[in-house]
Amino acid sequence: MFLKGKTALITGSTSGIGLACARALAAEGADIVLNGFGDAAEIESIRQRVEQASGGRALYSGADLTDPAAIEELIAMIAAELGGVDILLNNAGMQHVAPIDQFPVERWDLMLALNLSAAFHTIRLALPRMKEKGWGRIINTASAHSLVASPNKAPYVAAKHGIAGLTKSVALEVAQAGITVNCISPGYVWTPLVENQIPDTMKARGLTREQVMNDVLLSAQPTKKFVTVDQVAAFALFLCRDEAAAITGANLSMDGGWTAQ
Repeated sequence: MFLKGKTALITGSTSGIGLACARALAAEGADIVLNGFGDAAEIESIRQRVEQASGGRALYSGADLTDPAAIEELIAMIAAELGGVDILLNNAGMQHVAPIDQFPVERWDLMLALNLSAAFHTIRLALPRMKEKGWGRIINTASAHSLVASPNKAPYVAAKHGIAGLTKSVALEVAQAGITVNCISPGYVWTPLVENQIPDTMKARGLTREQVMNDVLLSAQPTKKFVTVDQVAAFALFLCRDEAAAITGANLSMDGGWTAQ
């Protein structure tokens, strides 16, 4: 359990990629701080299972990451309870699809706050502890949309391009401090969020389930396979290892060949 004694904050970790990452890091002994929204009883059940897996501690915070003051309180809580953040995995995000001339302004502001600015705030607040210890791992969940664009997703694409740039800049700043900073850019990942979109798309476009999956969701991925949350989690876990110490400032694609085209 090579992460024993380390504390990992994983945002957006009550489901999907974030939860898979929390489980993977807990299995290697890390103390985990979960963050996200959902049913309180379900989240408590998740927290207990993650804590059992780690043999250490698992805490939950429902901090609203669109609020910088709430992020400051979150980082302060982690410092008080667990000594500070050693591994920061910025995963929280949201999506809204519309042409830019019809895009709700308040939704643009919300998406940039959660998908980009939240990572800025967590990084700036977590770094002093990492510098003090001479060790840290910052992993940002980007997207294939950090490298390429799709129509009707202007704020998401802008934010994910921003995450890639933020990753590179911070990596250069801390290159000699024992801290690595990378982003993982998945293509379409099989999550409940994606699965739940399929029936509506079938109805709206008059397509079968297989047509929606292959011709709509997976049209850009040459493998015609979804990335799995466990694959992303395994990659994130590897980036925490000493063997990954030379990997920093990288935008690491996991997209079934999408961005190779």
